[in-house]
Amino acid sequence: MRINKLLSNYGYCSRKEAARLIEDKRIMVNGSICIPGQWVEEEDCILLDGEPVAPRERIYLALNKPAGITCTAEKTVKGNIIDFLGFTSYVFPVGRLDKESQGLILLTNDGDLASRILESENCHEKEYVVTVDREFGGSFLEGMSAGVDILGVRTRHCRVSGISGDTFRIILTQGLNRQIRRMCRAFGYTVTRLERVRILNIRLEGLGEGEWRRLSEEEIEGLRSCQ
Repeated sequence: MRINKLLSNYGYCSRKEAARLIEDKRIMVNGSICIPGQWVEEEDCILLDGEPVAPRERIYLALNKPAGITCTAEKTVKGNIIDFLGFTSYVFPVGRLDKESQGLILLTNDGDLASRILESENCHEKEYVVTVDREFGGSFLEGMSAGVDILGVRTRHCRVSGISGDTFRIILTQGLNRQIRRMCRAFGYTVTRLERVRILNIRLEGLGEGEWRRLSEEEIEGLRSCQ
């Protein structure tokens, strides 16, 4: 595999950050300075700042993201999720949650598991509680569940149920850009509050706004078993 992927899989940094390490000549492979895009084997002697590279402990976190925090690991972005989290080891957000939205976001240093969770063809469920700017009727819920034309495509069928006159629960199996907000807008509604409460088998319950916790072994195995 390429050195960037290996460092990401080992939990050192993102592939983009690995490119910076290579440019700064901080990585050696079998006694030679690593070059951009270099292919390596796990058996190779790989040194970062003179220290051998080896798989790091896997980290799996659940965060209740407040509105106003941006789901990016890019430190130059004000209000980025990594600075907000304040975790000392390298992790990155699995997917995204709009800056204006709140709720559950997973963070990890396990690139392989993150990729499997994000693969759209796997139809992994994400559950949200959404409030809009005025009351809706049954036709709105039926229309949302049947699929909506946004961004040049029709959204997948999904499960939608009313909670109150202006609040509903929706379970999606895809993650188009600002999907729920765009779907609501197609029916003339504006989202005023959007909270993600579940990703696959991981639920938000028990986490106060801005709080985070490590996933249990049972939860991690549940994520790994999802196809």
